[in-house]
Amino acid sequence: MSKKLDPVTQAIRIQTPRSSQQEHSTPLYVTSSFTFDEAETMRAAFADESDDNIYSRFSNPNVDEFVAKMCALEGAEAGFATSTGMAAIFSSMLPLLKQGDHVVCCSSVFGSTFTLVTKYLPRYGITTTLVPAGDNTAWEAAVQPNTKMVYLETPTNPQLEVIDLEWVGKFSKKHNLILNVDNCFATPLLQRPVDFGADLVVHSATKWIDGQGRVLGGIIVGRADLIKEIYLFCRNTGPSLSPFNAWILSKSLETLDVRMERHCANALKIAEALQSNPHVSWVKYPFLPSHPQYDIAKKQMKAGGGVFCLELKGGLEAGRKFLDALEMLSVTANLGDTRSIASHPASTTHSKLTDEQRLAVGITPGLIRISTGLEKAEDILADIEQALEKSAH
Repeated sequence: MSKKLDPVTQAIRIQTPRSSQQEHSTPLYVTSSFTFDEAETMRAAFADESDDNIYSRFSNPNVDEFVAKMCALEGAEAGFATSTGMAAIFSSMLPLLKQGDHVVCCSSVFGSTFTLVTKYLPRYGITTTLVPAGDNTAWEAAVQPNTKMVYLETPTNPQLEVIDLEWVGKFSKKHNLILNVDNCFATPLLQRPVDFGADLVVHSATKWIDGQGRVLGGIIVGRADLIKEIYLFCRNTGPSLSPFNAWILSKSLETLDVRMERHCANALKIAEALQSNPHVSWVKYPFLPSHPQYDIAKKQMKAGGGVFCLELKGGLEAGRKFLDALEMLSVTANLGDTRSIASHPASTTHSKLTDEQRLAVGITPGLIRISTGLEKAEDILADIEQALEKSAH
């Protein structure tokens, strides 16, 4: 077609070339390796003189299709898919950092990411300064002569702080830093960090990308020169995405647009309703006018996402009672599912942090995170309301 297709359409129509069977849906390429007709073509493949597949740890048609779709959605030059979201985050850092380098990282990040930058990177001689999400002065003050990378989430997990991507893009460019953005909560349909100057974008594809709680996966997309280094690292260390999981995730992208519309509509409707609940101290959602960064969210996001959080007046004990009282919502360590999920970060995803560390990033004892599913909004709200009533007694 002469007309350039919209990224949403590309996520549906990008497909591995059909085989002689003329299949409509891409088949599974469950193979560990690929054969060559002659020694020269094999030599050329190993010398990176061709795009021929060699080994599924390096590349695979199912994985390549998934990566191509995500690059189209994010507006990125290249990408590499990994076995999990944390494998993507780790692999977006280590190949590009060396002993003596420094990272500026938002203090509000996923618990495992926090552990990675504070416990494991220092073992390689890589230091990190954690800075509050919205404190631009602190970001500037954190830059050192050996700073190499800026890492952040927006919206953050689980407090849903929104970082101004336009500002941080200019900040990173001014200091010649690699800007690495976790776009998991927003998905490329709600926000595209590359448009604001991000050099790398990472996802836990386990979440909204799959959207049905079936498989693990991760992906890194961004500048081709950086992705090449990441590819070489992953090719030799092995955190590759399996063909089966890639096949699932590629098919999932075909419905991402319609799913996110429902997730976002449900989340906004329920968050609005819970603001007046007597058992709730506050409700936080990027597209609520009461959100501290509402104007920034409206500027850089098309919708507020599928996650909101609330603070129970009864604190830690009320949080536990609330989870126990739920009748329909799932209590599980995940988000981004067709089924609504409730979690209590202080005792689960961020339990490894100290009380002081949790409070520093706004994770209070009574904080509940809700990942809004595709059920009818009225049913989700009814279950939350009855659980809130029971948890108050």
